Amino acid sequence: MRIVLLWLSGCLCLPVWAAHAYAQFGDIKYPAGFPHFDYVNVNAPRGGEIRLVPPTRLSNFDKYNPFTLKGSAPPGLGALVFETLLTGNFEEPTTAYGLLAEDVAVAADQLSVVFRLNPLARFHNGDPVLAADVKHSFDRLTSKEAAPQYRTYFGDVRAVTVLGERSVRFDFVRANAELPLIAGSLPVFSRQWGRVDGRAKPFDQIVTDMPIGSGPYRIGKVNFGRDISYERDPSYWGRELNVRRGQFNFDRVTYKIYKDNTAQLEAFKAGEFDYIQAFIAREWARAYTGKAFDSGRLIKKELAHGNAGDFQGFQFNLRRPKFADPRVREAIGLAMDYEWMNRQLFYGAYARVRGYFVGSDFEAKGLPGPDELLLLEPLRAKLPPAVFTDPVPMPPVSHLDPSQGPTLRDNLRRARDLLQQAGWTYRNGALRNAAGDAFTIEFLDNSGSMGRVVTPFARNLEKLGITVQTKVIDFAILQKRLDVFDFEVISSRSVGSEAPGVELLDRFGSKAAEIEGSGNVTGLKDPAVDALLQRVVSARSRPELVSALRALDRVLRFGHYVVPHWYSSVHRVAWRAGLFERPTVTPRFYQPEAWIIATWWSASRR
Repeated sequence: MRIVLLWLSGCLCLPVWAAHAYAQFGDIKYPAGFPHFDYVNVNAPRGGEIRLVPPTRLSNFDKYNPFTLKGSAPPGLGALVFETLLTGNFEEPTTAYGLLAEDVAVAADQLSVVFRLNPLARFHNGDPVLAADVKHSFDRLTSKEAAPQYRTYFGDVRAVTVLGERSVRFDFVRANAELPLIAGSLPVFSRQWGRVDGRAKPFDQIVTDMPIGSGPYRIGKVNFGRDISYERDPSYWGRELNVRRGQFNFDRVTYKIYKDNTAQLEAFKAGEFDYIQAFIAREWARAYTGKAFDSGRLIKKELAHGNAGDFQGFQFNLRRPKFADPRVREAIGLAMDYEWMNRQLFYGAYARVRGYFVGSDFEAKGLPGPDELLLLEPLRAKLPPAVFTDPVPMPPVSHLDPSQGPTLRDNLRRARDLLQQAGWTYRNGALRNAAGDAFTIEFLDNSGSMGRVVTPFARNLEKLGITVQTKVIDFAILQKRLDVFDFEVISSRSVGSEAPGVELLDRFGSKAAEIEGSGNVTGLKDPAVDALLQRVVSARSRPELVSALRALDRVLRFGHYVVPHWYSSVHRVAWRAGLFERPTVTPRFYQPEAWIIATWWSASRR
């Protein structure tokens, strides 16, 4: 890669670091002018259709604007219709290459980045993608009319300035090696989107206006609220770009939406759609069976990957006073007998989630090392002493044989003692505090699939005197309740990341805890966590990032903010035989839906 040393200040043409790509830690695999990514088939034919279901719990949709808080947007919209200045790949977690931008220039002091837009870039209405559209997109997304996570995510961008028709500068509040990647991930949409009679609607009033993006697909046939198809744009501007060659080969991508898992799986077996990902081990073992699978008409595969483990667990709402004491939260976690669940419910298919970055270099282990202590010592007054003296907490284990270690009964005794220390004692038929209030927990679920997990968990909690209720509600209602933090305990899953960064501010930061619709659903507000988050987002090297994330993982685990669940080291997917072909090279880091849509192709188009 040829690198030119320059600077940039104001409107003067002064030297900067300029290139076709940017890497947070300088590790760029593909040189300028590379032909394509290694994991694609550039000779893949185009045509055909893939029909699938969203991997999320979406039950319907009611808008075409994926960037606002209220309502639900259809699956696939953000990835297929809207594009960003830079694009990542399935091999390099902290590197991005030019997409809408053909050049990225980072100032030597890392306080700004300039993107030069590709003159070929066009929106679906034929208009060129210009710097004014980039600034317009940023201004809308960081306004109060957009979902609040964008204001957090782009919070360190001080200003966006149009330098020329196709040149735009992002100025940063501080130096941070991740910020050029964050700026490059900005979704860009046309200034014409939402304009009526020459006037622009407020962004949160752009609901069913047809999006004007620049992506390889545009919205096609829609059964509003239920199913949606995306049609490949025959005039797509980027079809010959090296970051797009061999990709997005289907003429049509259709998402089918079903009310529950059972209806969805039966529809798959009946041929209503072609591909599905399974998340429930019991269903994978017992329901993905039958003549269609035996005959080979349906294929089920466990696909290996190198992703960091997903984080999943029961999250407490810390805004509820009964969950404020960490001893209470730890006690509740002790009542979950994961070993029994894995034997009886999961067919031994899972490993226990240990921390927030399980299966990665960022997972804290044992006692803090010297690199972590450098970060933790200044925070000693804000942290429990055990952070420095005890190994990082591990999820409790329930042994069948007492000689092997603690049994469930031992764990429940320990839970009882912790609850007593926190002021909760069993009397008058229930666990009660000093005021006589009984301890109750409500678990919210949208599909009912967690019922088989909550039921044995509830039995153990009831032995402690805690009354448990499970409430199953529609996903749209659940989302609305989460947005306003109207819940007690929910099950939540976050996809693992090979380079966690600024998105953690929305997930764990104190400011986000006060913003409706943020990712900080637990309501965590901890100055020590905030300080470590700043260390994460300001890391200038991979070792600095690893140390900061390990320290953060350690502190979070001592807080017992969740009851950790389980994760799988493989993707469990099934598809209809004979319809698709795939490249010979499988990338290391990928989510199956994105990989399949981007790189597979229709077998009938050979």
